[in-house]
Amino acid sequence: MTLISGFRSYLHKKLLKETDKQNAGKGHKNYMLIAPQWIVEEYLSQHSTGMPRKLSDQRRGSFLYRSEADSSSRGLSRTSSMSSMTDKNGLDDIIVTPFAQILARLRDVKHCMNRLTQLPSGDDDSDNRLSGSDQQQMLLDSLSDIDWVLDHLNKIKARNSVGEMAQSKFKRMLTRELSQFSETSRSGNQVAEWVSSTYLDRDDDELDIEKRNARIPMIYTKRIINQAQQALKGNFPKFGVEVEDEDAMEEMVAQLNNWNFDMWKFNTITKDHPLVALSYIVLTERGLLRSFNIDMHPFLKYMFVIEANYHKTNPYHNAVHGADVMQACHVLLGYPVVEQVFTDLEVFAALFAAAIHDVDHPGLTNSFLTTTSSPLAILYNDHAVLENHHVATAFKYLHEDELNWTAAMPDKQRQLLRKMAIDLVLATDMSKHLSLMADIKTTVESSKVAHNGKLVLESYTERILVLQGIVHSCDISSATKSLPIYKSWTEKVIEEFCQQGDRERELKLPISPMCDRYNLSIEKSQVGFIDFIVLPLWETLAELMYPFCQEMLTQLNENRNYYFNRIPESPRGSITDGPGAEERSTLISNSEKRKPRKGALPEEDKLSDLSSIDEADEVAALETTS
Repeated sequence: MTLISGFRSYLHKKLLKETDKQNAGKGHKNYMLIAPQWIVEEYLSQHSTGMPRKLSDQRRGSFLYRSEADSSSRGLSRTSSMSSMTDKNGLDDIIVTPFAQILARLRDVKHCMNRLTQLPSGDDDSDNRLSGSDQQQMLLDSLSDIDWVLDHLNKIKARNSVGEMAQSKFKRMLTRELSQFSETSRSGNQVAEWVSSTYLDRDDDELDIEKRNARIPMIYTKRIINQAQQALKGNFPKFGVEVEDEDAMEEMVAQLNNWNFDMWKFNTITKDHPLVALSYIVLTERGLLRSFNIDMHPFLKYMFVIEANYHKTNPYHNAVHGADVMQACHVLLGYPVVEQVFTDLEVFAALFAAAIHDVDHPGLTNSFLTTTSSPLAILYNDHAVLENHHVATAFKYLHEDELNWTAAMPDKQRQLLRKMAIDLVLATDMSKHLSLMADIKTTVESSKVAHNGKLVLESYTERILVLQGIVHSCDISSATKSLPIYKSWTEKVIEEFCQQGDRERELKLPISPMCDRYNLSIEKSQVGFIDFIVLPLWETLAELMYPFCQEMLTQLNENRNYYFNRIPESPRGSITDGPGAEERSTLISNSEKRKPRKGALPEEDKLSDLSSIDEADEVAALETTS
């Protein structure tokens, strides 16, 4: 925290707050999300001890920064306007979204026209006249830029937004990457199918599987309210819930700003009430409950009900996960580059959305619910089924008088809180991942091109978009945390996937990718998860919050290497999921004796991927025939 607190003080001395004149006096906060990078570099050069100076020095670049087959090399490279900004302001940006690339090319043309007509340019302090050959080359470059812009404008469809342009491009690039990844082995193809089916929108022609009913249980509310009423008799507990070891609880509270917070230990100390305790502590510490005049009794009872509607039987999507995402949002929203940007209501909405974002999750995917024609899928027309259900469930309980903690809020404030919470929770739909990332990158890059490297957030759409990115990033943040924490969450989510696969097997449905406990590669799934999903999103977030997400990128790379190095190599040197050739005969002979426990993952040191046995047979057959 020393670097963060020091930078906060340094930033206040260096920067004047920029406030939109039209909104002066209306409670809007500073619109500039990130400090100019030359200030960051200057501060780090004076105070950092070993911290990376540039984002590019730290991260393993994602597929977004690789050249696309159908784009020119200049389309992905830093444009001349970006280069001049790099020299002047210390920026080091590579533009990847189409609309921002168009803006940057048009700035190039404007710059050239200023030089050719000998008009002063805001981006160039030089008054030197150009030679005839230089003028001709500049004209040719300008014509090339105009052709490039016209070509890309012609590709824009009438109903497509600029964000959809980036989404389409990213989808092409990701599809190409997944195609190459699927060729490495059988499980590589399975991981590619899992990424595609989970994180990309499904086309209508893919919905051709026979549907079967699968009902989801609900929790009886009155019983939970009565339990909460008993727990809240008399004075409020110090931590929102009763704990036996207050010293241990104090130690945990002191670590709430730590990114690698141990939520499972917190769950034990709070006696299975992590979400109630965390909500009470964080919102009280931030002064948000007092700011909005929230009555503590209905609020705590409400949180008890929400927590109870997280299913304890879910290995992954339970109240501990909800609390973990909320705590991660609390950490990110506390960084000095964002804490003065968003209003108290916006921060409250983000934390509230994180707390409720998976309430009443059945431990099944949206795909399973739509395939089986579940009542929820019918209710929400197969669109963001779980996300709609989570937010609807959360607001349904606010209609109970004894749970309605928003009663004292002004109508407009309450309506805005509801709108933001809905927008934030719906953005956690994993199938919208690429669309959200494309919108964020387009907004960031376009704003920085238009405002000489500064990110300005003026509209509701822009501000909620950044908050959506923060909440969604926290929802998939386990890969950015210390390896023991990451491995623990990985084991739990894989087990939940496998339990769905068990149900699909019982219903005689095709088993979803990564859901077959007898045929999966945990190591390769995590490499694909990081490379194709987590890294591109966290790269974007790190650009917004530079330099305060560098530790996450470093850990992400270490975790990726851990799982990558555990993928065995075949005798031919290609990546497979099976053991070496010397061990294959032993595995095959012992395969009949192996009886995996149903409902639980085998211990890590005993894990043997059964798919490797089939692959060994195939390799042996090929070698015999050849």
